[in-house]
Amino acid sequence: MVLSTEMAEAEFELGPFGPEAVKPYSRTRHALDGSALLKVYVGVDPEGRRRREAETVEHAVRRGLSTPAVLATGRCVAGSWTAFSMLPGMPCSIGSHQAIENYVGHILDVTGRLHQPAVGLGPGSGWDGRQADPDSQHQFLLDQLSPRCRLRPWWKVLGRALQSLDAQPVVRLHGDLKPEHLLVDGADLHVVDWEASARGPTAVDYTDVVFHLVRDLLYEDVPPGRVPVDLLTAMPFSGPVLAWRLLLWLDRRRPRDIDLVRTHDVCQLAGEEHAAAAYRSLARSVALLRASGVPR
Repeated sequence: MVLSTEMAEAEFELGPFGPEAVKPYSRTRHALDGSALLKVYVGVDPEGRRRREAETVEHAVRRGLSTPAVLATGRCVAGSWTAFSMLPGMPCSIGSHQAIENYVGHILDVTGRLHQPAVGLGPGSGWDGRQADPDSQHQFLLDQLSPRCRLRPWWKVLGRALQSLDAQPVVRLHGDLKPEHLLVDGADLHVVDWEASARGPTAVDYTDVVFHLVRDLLYEDVPPGRVPVDLLTAMPFSGPVLAWRLLLWLDRRRPRDIDLVRTHDVCQLAGEEHAAAAYRSLARSVALLRASGVPR
């Protein structure tokens, strides 16, 4: 890795750092003394994600949330990067019924402080409204799907279903409340990884939690009928957003995976009014998609 003077200075002051961990959209290294995390953003819009995360964590603290402090950040030949302080605690788990119940409780705690109306701001990426806003809540979600989706037979069905979101208030979203992004430290709860922060309907955060939990359990060989969907009904539910989230996942997998979903499947999820029934339907669909070879 070629370092700029600024990044080299950050490494010297905050390091030494250990081996690099490579993920699809980032490369991270931990300081050997456990005090800092160095994150290099790669892939889709690295500079936008760096700026969004660095700005959002400062705002989140004002909402009573514990987040990692930004120690240094910048852009160089090596890429867009940020050094964060390390926070104590263990990531949430979904390894048992009780663990899932605890995780959902933590989600409700975080979102209760997080989902306050973004007065004067429309939907879009980040919290500050710098990026040009879409015209509506439903357009904000549709814009996250690739252009090829517009050619699919379910596109208009999904668009009509999502229009129900336009009457809902715009709130600030975390955007990626996976179990590993919530650190439990006794009575304290810390929230990390804010690069997907956005403004939009509350259902986006809750549906993302449900989708990741159902998908991850199924890919860990839990049978669809054993997914504890009743625990998930404590969170607000939106059938249209659930259908959108399934499609977003497939759209970001192999090029032809998006064709495995039928218009009937989209209509069924989007039109379901009962959360438990929708989550059972989601579990069956994801299980079939996994059996068809769709990667996690």
